[in-house]
Amino acid sequence: VVLSSGEEIDTKTVIVATGAKWRELGVPGEKENIGNGVAYCPHCDGPFFKGKDVAVIGGGNSGIEAALDLAGIVKSVNVFEFMPELKADKVLVDKAESKANVTIHKNVATKQITASNGKVDAIEYVDRETEQVHTLPLHGVFVQIGLVPNSDFLEGVVERSRFGEIEINEKCQTSEEGIYAAGDVTTVPYKQIVISMGEGSKASLAAFEYLMTQGDRLDALYENGKDEQKEAAVA
Repeated sequence: VVLSSGEEIDTKTVIVATGAKWRELGVPGEKENIGNGVAYCPHCDGPFFKGKDVAVIGGGNSGIEAALDLAGIVKSVNVFEFMPELKADKVLVDKAESKANVTIHKNVATKQITASNGKVDAIEYVDRETEQVHTLPLHGVFVQIGLVPNSDFLEGVVERSRFGEIEINEKCQTSEEGIYAAGDVTTVPYKQIVISMGEGSKASLAAFEYLMTQGDRLDALYENGKDEQKEAAVA
């Protein structure tokens, strides 16, 4: 393992737990208002908006599930989807459409998020068909357009899903012997802290088991590798 400082570490196992980051909208008012009305986790921040008006950006499963969760807490939920149709499963869409306090806007693009007195007060969006700009007063915006796993540095090292998540088995083993992965950077569903903690424990136990059962073989491989390096250096 080569660190950014240039330091090199020889190790028999590696556990990758680099997590993931929320995919951002990239519109004015988003980053400026994180924690002041802009949020990315409805489970974590939903209760702060009890009885208030909020928006959910994203019409995939995550977005519609977030809207359904929030509908039981907030006054109203407006879902914004960029495409002409929602990408979420039909059963979720049907349930959302049956909620009296959920309104779905399709084929719209978020233009900006505005704030006053340090708090989000509205969202501006564009109807992509008519190009008309609308302003919707509200108190919170939940961005639900996906997660980006922090796994680019493993390109060509281990197998990853089409979303960039590290493929693991039930013991958190990757496609490369000795490399384990845990948490949001992996293919494990439900990106929650408590799940990542459990996966981290599992990866540690699996790596320990690997070292206990393969230790002698790994020592021999390591010594052979050093000998080969010495021979190459002399040559």
